[in-house]
Amino acid sequence: QVQLVESGGGLVQPGGSLRLSCEPSGSIFSMRTMGWYRQVPGNERELVAIISSGGSTNYANSVKGRFTISGDIVKNTVYLQMNSLKPEDTAVYYCNADRWTGARYWGPGTQVTVSS
Repeated sequence: QVQLVESGGGLVQPGGSLRLSCEPSGSIFSMRTMGWYRQVPGNERELVAIISSGGSTNYANSVKGRFTISGDIVKNTVYLQMNSLKPEDTAVYYCNADRWTGARYWGPGTQVTVSS
């Protein structure tokens, strides 16, 4: 069973930075992609950034140039460096992992609040 645990969320002022981490708490499996999504109450969960097993990355337009995804998919770990944070980045951030079989896994989420 894949279990993912996020950490690094919190309260930060506009313009500040946070680094989110996602690590496995159980067995490690081969993943096709890993990434970060976020969700605000009342809205759908949206893609923030994703990294493939080949190392290619993709970002939501709203975070390009501010956020950087990195990690080691072989070890089922992924990070999200978030700079120049804005109030509209406030959300619960979820770690995601997709296996080659099509199975999809989620962490429990970590709250990020950007406010002065």
